[in-house]
Amino acid sequence: MVDMPEVNIPIPKYQQKVNESEDIKKARLLYQSRKRGMLENCLLLSTFAARYLNTFDGKQLDLYDNLINQPTNDWDIYYYATNVKETPAEYDNEIMDMLKKHVSNDRKEQR
Repeated sequence: MVDMPEVNIPIPKYQQKVNESEDIKKARLLYQSRKRGMLENCLLLSTFAARYLNTFDGKQLDLYDNLINQPTNDWDIYYYATNVKETPAEYDNEIMDMLKKHVSNDRKEQR
């Protein structure tokens, strides 16, 4: 086996869509919440989006879009939502608070 030099390929920063209607944005975010890189986030984010996405205003939609589309590791989102890792300031907002409450499932709902 040949050792290859470590190559860091830059991931482009996510650019929020311009002139996207609110309905299209909600549909895109719902789809992206259901189709994640790992099953755990598919389950957490899809149930969260199904319950709350239609109640979000424009600012909340932008916060959620930023959370799930920034080039981070999907495990990080999972760890933030489950309080395994401290949430960084850029994601510590009302949407993350709602997601953490949803994940805690205090009412023991079947989802």
